Amino acid sequence: MIRKEEVYKIGVFNKPHGVHGELSFTFTDDIFDRVDCNYVVCPIEGILVPFFIKDYRFKSDNTALMTLEGVNDEEKARMFTNVEVFFPFKFVDKNKEEEVSLHYFVGFVAQDLHHGLLGMISEVDDSTANLLFVVEDETGEQYLIPAHEEFITDIDHEKRVITFDLPEGLLTMNHEKRN
Repeated sequence: MIRKEEVYKIGVFNKPHGVHGELSFTFTDDIFDRVDCNYVVCPIEGILVPFFIKDYRFKSDNTALMTLEGVNDEEKARMFTNVEVFFPFKFVDKNKEEEVSLHYFVGFVAQDLHHGLLGMISEVDDSTANLLFVVEDETGEQYLIPAHEEFITDIDHEKRVITFDLPEGLLTMNHEKRN
């Protein structure tokens, strides 16, 4: 059985494309094209299920048309409309940081060398030119942490912890902006 902590979200299936089971797939990470893994994982009735990739082709920088094994008509493909798509962590090469997108870090615990535990990375804000990790603490307070490699001192892939060395005042400024 696949557990939620063994995968990370890479996109969502949109709607069927044509009548032969092809699915429109909007992705935030094209890891499925860069890593030797022949399946993606989707939640079906609350259970994470692997689906083998039969074929895919890129439509744009963040959209692909994908065909899954066993999904060969529009009716079966329609069942995947708006279904999230996940990728298994075990196929990501932890020695090649550049292979993963920032969305890989959603679910990681964030800590700072000076402030200790900050919370969990709940999402990546890519709405501006400066990419940000949205970190939520146990009280629900959110902090925006620049997703910049100069602030990252360590990444523990096994424990899913990312350690930052944040500039003095960043968290305080962040907190004041949100209130």
